[in-house]
This record gives sequence, C-alpha cells and structure tokens, in this order.
Amino acid sequence: MSSPKHRVLGYHLGLLFLCFLPAGQGKGQKKGDNMAEEVTNSQNQGEEKGSLLKGLGVGAWAAIAVVALVVGLLVGHFAVGGSAAGGSLNKSTLTESELDTVVGAYTYNGNSANITARAVLEQSGSIDASKDDDGNYSVPSADTVLSYARNAIIEAEADGRGIEITDDDLSAYAEEMLGASDFESIATTYGMDEATVKEVLRGSAKMNKLRDEIVGKDDGGEAPEAPTAPEVEAPAEGEEKSDEEKQAAQEAANDAPKKEYYDYIVGLAGDEWDAEKGAWKSDDGEYATALADYKVTKDGASYNAAQAAYYVAYQKYSTKQTEISEKWTDYVNGLLGNSAIQIYTLKS
Repeated sequence: MSSPKHRVLGYHLGLLFLCFLPAGQGKGQKKGDNMAEEVTNSQNQGEEKGSLLKGLGVGAWAAIAVVALVVGLLVGHFAVGGSAAGGSLNKSTLTESELDTVVGAYTYNGNSANITARAVLEQSGSIDASKDDDGNYSVPSADTVLSYARNAIIEAEADGRGIEITDDDLSAYAEEMLGASDFESIATTYGMDEATVKEVLRGSAKMNKLRDEIVGKDDGGEAPEAPTAPEVEAPAEGEEKSDEEKQAAQEAANDAPKKEYYDYIVGLAGDEWDAEKGAWKSDDGEYATALADYKVTKDGASYNAAQAAYYVAYQKYSTKQTEISEKWTDYVNGLLGNSAIQIYTLKS
C-alpha cells in the first residue's frame, strides 16, 4: 500500500485550490524541497529549481495553490446528505466493487454530473493509498467531495471560455510548478498513475489560465527582495568583544551610508524620486513619508533607510495581492452561486 506522503501531489493539485499565494512568496523561492512539512515553512531563497523527485516544495505548492482561492464560497445551492445513486453511504468504507458509488453531484450552466468515490480518490492520490488492511477503501470525506465539485465547476468555466492546455503547455507548466516534466517519474514518486498525474496537472494549468484572464497574468508583480545587511568586521585574532560592543558595531554599520542602499531605495521608489535633483519629488509620497527621518542622497543611504523602503514596497505588494485575491474570490463565488452541489456523505 502506498505511504501517506504519496498522496500529497494529488491532494494538493487536485483538491486544495483554496489558498492565494501568500504575500512574499515571490521570485527566488526554491521549487523543490521535502514534502508536506516543507510546504508551509520553507523560506529558502535563491536556489535553483529542484527535481520534483525531491518533493513538492513551497514554490510549487504556492504557485499551484494560487489557482482557485475560494473564501465564503457556499453561496450557491448546497446540500449535504441524502441517498447515493450508486448505493447507500451509511458506511465509512467501500469494497473495490463499490468504488463507482456516487458520492455527490453538481450542476453548472444547466449541465449535471455525478461524482463517484473512484473519481475523488483518484484526484486525492493513488486508489491504493485509500485501501485499508482489509482491502476496503475509505469513503471520501464531505470536504474532498466538495473540493472536487468546486474544481470541476471552475474547470468547466475554463472549458466554456475555450481555454485549452496543449501537451507542450502541460510540460511547461509541470516544469514551472514542480521542476520536472517526466510524468512517469512523477507518477511513480507519488504512487499515482501517469494518466491521473497529467489530468490533475492539466486541470490546474487550465484553472491557472482562467485566473490569469480574470485578474491579469502579471498584475500582482513580484515580492520585493530585502536589502542585504552590512557585515561587521570580525574581531582581530585574540581580540574579544562584549555583546554590547558587537551590537554597537552592528548598529554603526547599519547607519553608515552606502551607495548600494541609495540605488536600492531609488529602485523601489521609482517615480517618487527625482534623480536629477537627488531628492523626493514630494514630501507626502509613501516612500518620502516612511524615510523622512533618514538621509538619502546621491552619495548614499543607510541600511536602516533601505529597510524602511523595503517595508513600504512589501506593504504595497501585499495590498495588491489582497486586491487580486478578492477579485478572484468574487469571480469564483459568482460561478458557485449559479451552481448546485449535492454531497451524499457526512464523513468528516
């Protein structure tokens, strides 16, 4: 039986299109790391794209998760419970012959479709990963059935808009998100079959294209990179310094003007800075206000001033990401508001 970690790819790609790219997950993030525990806490910067076979890293997860933010999404016709068309779901497991039991259904744009246990389990990872020691399969939870329905509706909207993913698009998307496009190896690594891996990735790529159409492909920009702190000269051999002396030395280095920090600030401030005059165009601009207590000249600026500029840039980026998130949320909620979803299991 496949180990739980082998279900991570399908679970994240196929069902959890529910989170927006967190502010700060911009360029320089590593795209290949360890598995689920690395998804939320990896902050490694500047490394090259890693092999998918090393696991689904934070860069890949964040980029995939950006596909379909859904907040407060139960705005449509929604029902839980009832009798499954393929048999009773008054149970927690299914036999292999019962995998095509209908566990839910959805209607969108006048078209209805049933959702089988097999379909949900395949999108969650390998079928075998759900098999217990007795050879039975866990009934999909209400959450996973709902996620399947939501994603199917969003993908149906993409189809209706004529969005297609060619084989070349699919390979490029896999390389971008996972750092690899060897689908056979991907399938082996995550205990899935190759066809399911391609189906899941194709759906993700399709929804990503839809999102780009709705909110603008590059409207969010990139997260600013923080300035590099100055290094303090190491004590001479045999010399000892107290913690207070070390701290004072660092503070002095942080306050010392350097041309590189001036260039960094001007690069972030853009039109707010008058390069010819070497001064702010206006005293009430965002950067001018934040850096009012710092000296910024053509000769240089301090690291502390550069940090203050970074905070302004980061806040602007974060605000823009929030606006995009809300725009996509409103759009998806509009789709779901015109849909009907039924779930035939109450399993949590």
